Amino acid sequence: MASKSGSLRRYLVTRLLLVVPMVFILLTLVFVLMRVAPGNPILAALGGHLTQAQLAVRERAGGYDRPLIVQYGDYLGQVLTGHFGTTLTDQRPVTQVIAQNGAATLELTVSAMMVAIVVGIPLGMLAGRMRDTWVDAVARIYGIFIYAIPVFFLGLLAQLLFGHILNWLPTSSQANVIVQAELQPHTNILIIDAIIDGQWGDIPDLLAHLALPALCLGLVISGVVVRLVRVNVIQTMKGDYIEAARARGLRERDVVVHHAFKNALVPIVTVTGLQAALLLSGAVLTEETFNWPGIGNELIYYLENRDYIAVQGIITVFALAVVVISLLIDLVNAWVDPRVRY
Repeated sequence: MASKSGSLRRYLVTRLLLVVPMVFILLTLVFVLMRVAPGNPILAALGGHLTQAQLAVRERAGGYDRPLIVQYGDYLGQVLTGHFGTTLTDQRPVTQVIAQNGAATLELTVSAMMVAIVVGIPLGMLAGRMRDTWVDAVARIYGIFIYAIPVFFLGLLAQLLFGHILNWLPTSSQANVIVQAELQPHTNILIIDAIIDGQWGDIPDLLAHLALPALCLGLVISGVVVRLVRVNVIQTMKGDYIEAARARGLRERDVVVHHAFKNALVPIVTVTGLQAALLLSGAVLTEETFNWPGIGNELIYYLENRDYIAVQGIITVFALAVVVISLLIDLVNAWVDPRVRY
């Protein structure tokens, strides 16, 4: 037992140490990509609104007249202190943009992943258990069909059906204007803020606004989960330990859930976690379709205005989020499967 504990400890320490060069490489790439773009961010964003003298003052204040190595050092210092500057377009602190709009994206991402897991895992397990039956065929067709549908098209159909024809759910925004105005931005995740403020009457409205975007995005991702779970359950069902479990008289349901599915978890956790990381990096099409005030919308806005300071800060946070999620995936895999070690 001690050797297993030591092996896990060494694995965790190794993964944590590997995060440092990974983050350093990502930060360097972000810095280089922002600097190789033509022109400088001040001129690109504000060239048509300021005089040459005013532009020179802004460039000097932003440090863009200094050598690249000095700018790079300043950039790393900003990342370490959590300060990413102020946007050129609307003079908002980049950290404020990330906190406010990133919270909306986080709310949408978590809700969509819950839908994907609740729909995808049971359907994939059922398809794997009943391989080559009509149930399996339906699950496979569903997985291919739902993932092939563009999320914006699915969103438009959902808006048409549930918003305009049936008039059951709102089709845009994060909340009713009145509800949004009366909530205090404690976390910028409106459902949590409503709970903190004790505004329980606002939660149905918040859930109604969240339902369509989370459902559409979650169903699309569930297509990946269904096929992934199905394939891995089928592979694990071929193992000798499955035959041994059946020989002991275990019910087929227990064999699938407690033996086959558990041993298939490592690739499922990995791919599902990476899907969550991709969604967290901005479910842009969903946010655009439902006018959801997420970070993806803001990134497009700043890209269109060539606000490189805002873009640099947002992409840096995206990169760090992906690294953290990748680390968490590795730790969960090591906990689920003792064979996952260096």
